[in-house]
Formats: sequence, structure tokens, C-alpha cells
Amino acid sequence: MIEKFKIGHYTDRSAGTGCTVIVPPSNNMASACVRGASPGTRELALLAPDKKVSRIDALVLTGGSAFGLGCAHGVMEELAKQNTGYETKYGVVPIVPAAVIFDKNIGYPKAYPTHNNAVQAFKQAKLNNDNMGSIGAGTGATVGKWMGMDSAMKAGIGISSLKRDGVSVSVLTVVNAVGDIIGYDGKIMAGAVNPDGVFFARNDSLSRWQVSQLGMSANTVLSVVMINTKISKQQAYFLAEHAHYGIARRIDPSHTSFDGDVAFVIAIPEIELNIDLISSMVVKCVEESIINSVKYSKSLLGVKSYQEITK
Repeated sequence: MIEKFKIGHYTDRSAGTGCTVIVPPSNNMASACVRGASPGTRELALLAPDKKVSRIDALVLTGGSAFGLGCAHGVMEELAKQNTGYETKYGVVPIVPAAVIFDKNIGYPKAYPTHNNAVQAFKQAKLNNDNMGSIGAGTGATVGKWMGMDSAMKAGIGISSLKRDGVSVSVLTVVNAVGDIIGYDGKIMAGAVNPDGVFFARNDSLSRWQVSQLGMSANTVLSVVMINTKISKQQAYFLAEHAHYGIARRIDPSHTSFDGDVAFVIAIPEIELNIDLISSMVVKCVEESIINSVKYSKSLLGVKSYQEITK
């Protein structure tokens, strides 16, 4: 579906932060679901299945913790110039939800994406943008922080797509987790690692809960599901819930009190929906996007990457 959704990034590798803007087709249906106790969001409540607004004009994913949320206003202003938004008697109001990761533990801690940075990402947004790794909102993303930042590894943005029986699913995930990333073989791909490249939880997964460093570095995984099915807002929320299953399968631990994981679903009405088929595809795409976020990220600001330790 990235051939129908525009994606743009602003990346500041020197400061270790950035933002990503997703611009969907105008005839979309959107919802979102939060798991984990520490989310940072803007305009998320309106995506609940019982709320009036059912479509969005853009979605902003950003670093900078709560400071970064303000950058979404820049996207709102650009959309308003295009007369795009929720129509009122007094003019349009662009609907631009946003969610943040905590990346102040890498790079320059006072840095965060600004109004102008988000405008830059918005103006550069393009179709078929499948760039992955330490870019955009994933610039400062790290994983395996349960042992503290000295043992953390790099992650970033991952994208995955599936097509079957006319159903098309694409998922973009920003992976910034307290937990380790688990491959399909059950082994750790990226996470808390010692200087010799050995994962601390290699032989004892429960050790992740016995270390005093847990929670000292804030986190959050943001996943955006883009699909081409006719769907109600309630069904969009159902699929957003299912997206979290993919997170739980590939990140251990996931959805902790130190994470603020958010899954968004944005659908465009092209074909009839088989809810069970699409939910299974969503979970698989979320899993693959998480793995890709690790595979495509490079070492940054002293934090090792999967590419570095597997050489």
C-alpha cells in the first residue's frame, strides 16, 4: 500500500532524532489502539471507534518525546493552505494525529523535531517510499534497554508488505523498545548485549525482569498499518488491536509499563473485507517490519547495530 500512501522523513543523525509524515488518500478510515503504560500522543482520542471523526489528513510519528508532538502543527498549517481537513462553517481543520518515541537517551538530549522539520518531511513525502533503518522517527530508536543504554542496540524504521486475494497490507513500524528483538528462530537478533557481542538474555529470558536498570530509559513502538479494504471504524480498531500481537511476538518484553506502544490502522475502501484474513496478514506484516527495522539500521552515535555485530 505504500504505492498509495505518501511517506516523508526528516532525519537529524547528529542529534539522534527525526520525524516521519504519512499522508494517506483522502477517502480513508482510521483508528488506533494503545498498549503499554507510557504513550505520548496528540489527537489520539478521536481515533477511538466511538468518536465522530473517521478519517485523517496526515499522521506524524516523531522523536523528541512530548516536545516532538508540537511538530505536527506544521503539517496542519500546510494542509490548511491546501484547504484539506475537516470542514466547518469557519474553514477546514486538518486532522493530524501524532505519536512520539523517547529518543533523548541518544545524541543530543535537548533536540526534538520542530514545526519546520515536519513541514520538510511533509513536502518531501512521496509514493513508494520504502526507505528503512535509522531515518525519520526511527533515527534515535534503540532496543534492549532493560540493561541500560550502555548495552542497547540500534533499531529504526521497518516496512513490510503482503498481498493476497486482492488484499494489500503494508506496515511501517518505528521500533524503540525496552525489550529485545526476537527472530523467527526464537533467537535474539538485537537487544541488551555485552562488549563481546553476547546477548545478556541469551540463556535466561526472565533475567530481563531482574535488572535494576529496567525502565531507566523510556521507549515506545509505533506501528502504522495501511490497507485497501472497505472497513468500519470498529473493524479498524479491531485490526489495530491485532497489530499488537505482532509486536508481542517479536519483542520480549513488550507492552511494559515503560513502553507506550501505539498501533494505527488506515484503510482505503477498495475491496470487501475478510476480517480474519486481513488480521492474520496484519500480524505477519508487523512482525516482519520489526525485524526489518533491525536489519536495515546502522550503528549511530556509539550504539551498535545488527549489521555490526553479525559481521
